[in-house]
Amino acid sequence: MGIADEIHACLTAAFAPSRLEVRDESEQHRGHSGHREAGESHFHVTITAPVFAPLSRVARHRAVHTALGEIVGRIHALGLTITG
Repeated sequence: MGIADEIHACLTAAFAPSRLEVRDESEQHRGHSGHREAGESHFHVTITAPVFAPLSRVARHRAVHTALGEIVGRIHALGLTITG
């Protein structure tokens, strides 16, 4: 299972989102810090779930980072678009 699949599985289990998109954007960062030839270093997640509605932007980001746990330490960058 690739990291994108792990991210998708963790966020689905934690938030039951109505929308979830996990994009590996590693190739866009070729030549930059943290880029790996094999990819899976830079990701962008777009997620929509009712649980996020009452939360602040910071609280939403914290919730996603907590749900992902150790996965966050295995990647170089994670962009987030979170809506409730």
